[in-house]
Amino acid sequence: MNRIVFFCASCFLAVLFAGAARAEFRVCNGTQNLVGVAIGYRAAEGWITEGWWQVPAATCATLIEGELQSRYYYLYAEDAARGGRWAGDINMCVAENEFKITGVEDCFARGYQQMGFKEYDTGRQGSWMVQLSDTPGTQESQN
Repeated sequence: MNRIVFFCASCFLAVLFAGAARAEFRVCNGTQNLVGVAIGYRAAEGWITEGWWQVPAATCATLIEGELQSRYYYLYAEDAARGGRWAGDINMCVAENEFKITGVEDCFARGYQQMGFKEYDTGRQGSWMVQLSDTPGTQESQN
């Protein structure tokens, strides 16, 4: 009888912990300062940019919950204290305060700012993580 109870408890824990592994797009802040983060991606309604996530020093934030639907995601981040940026050459729209913007064209004409986002090729992985660092060249993504 104890073997059956142990087996059932083991199966329950295996299912519980298997469900704990969540699919998501996360950004981890490896700096000593608060960082503001925006993300861009392709959705059914077109290009979307969203922000700002405030990611305190040495913490992570989930920008997209659930299985990733696109292969490419775009990220822009700013160091709140020193003004440093993690940017790229893909222009997308942002706003000064919290935003969700559809479309990446005519940012200024629509009352938004335009920033250069960095492209991340997830290879269609279900989850992805980007580590922001003070050291140039170490902002590598991981799945």
